[in-house]
Amino acid sequence: MKYRHLSLLMVILTLTSGTAGAQDVRLALDAKATLGEGALWHPIEQKLYWVDIEGKTLHIYDPATGQDRLLSTGQKVGTVVPIRGGGALVALQDGVHKINTATGEMEFVVNAEKDPKIRYNDGKCDPAGRFWVGTMAGNQQAALYRVDGDGSIHQMLDKVTISNGIVWSADRKTMYYVDTPTQKVMAFDYDHDSGEISRPRVAVEVPSDMGSPDGMTIDEEGKLWVAHWGGSCVARWDPMTGKLLQKITVPGPHTTSCAFGGENLDILYITTARQGLNEDQLREFPLSGGVFSVKPGVRGVPADFFEEQD
Repeated sequence: MKYRHLSLLMVILTLTSGTAGAQDVRLALDAKATLGEGALWHPIEQKLYWVDIEGKTLHIYDPATGQDRLLSTGQKVGTVVPIRGGGALVALQDGVHKINTATGEMEFVVNAEKDPKIRYNDGKCDPAGRFWVGTMAGNQQAALYRVDGDGSIHQMLDKVTISNGIVWSADRKTMYYVDTPTQKVMAFDYDHDSGEISRPRVAVEVPSDMGSPDGMTIDEEGKLWVAHWGGSCVARWDPMTGKLLQKITVPGPHTTSCAFGGENLDILYITTARQGLNEDQLREFPLSGGVFSVKPGVRGVPADFFEEQD
């Protein structure tokens, strides 16, 4: 494992929000990740988990110390979720694995994809402790899967292109989901007991001039926060009306994921990428690949854990 530290002096960048006046976006970690993704706040450890997909690393960032601990995954890693009782699940090129976050040791769990061109991408746990994770494969059709506590895997959606953000409403009745090239956030009826989904409909349609929807989180008011790849922003959307409520500009074109963290879950952490940027763009946006933070004026909800079954 490796460590990175950030000086206590943080870069502050002032921006204007769409609804609430001036805010400060801070560079929390100058990671220079090739493809930062999978932001998740561990509510017990009080640390930010995130991944660099192309860097093949899991990062565990402690804002209290500025320390960013790196664990090599040996393969492209799409996302990470905590396991109740310790450790985490990571979605790698060849399937879902457990990782010991103290030692980096990994244990294979399950894989539903046999085509090596298809890799696992974003995912999160639902309120019942099941792990939902999607795949992507360029122009090929991919899928969305659900991994249950017994390690079994179930295909929930097919004909997916680039599976990305996924969250659930507080009443445990709705699942929101992003397939990036569609420019839409879809809503599904969600059955908490069975884990089944039904009745897909469009909750949000992202205009193309705002980039494409990528990672996503939800706040305590039930509003969606979506990272916009190619849009230099994270935006707050009302899934009931589809309206844009707030836009936070980020000093990097490719914002990839976001998660509420901090003791009060009032800090929004944002991952970004350097991948796909040319030399001119990197000179213009040298902080691309960093992790940013901002207090947007609302709080998030605690992340759900994967619940293993004996």
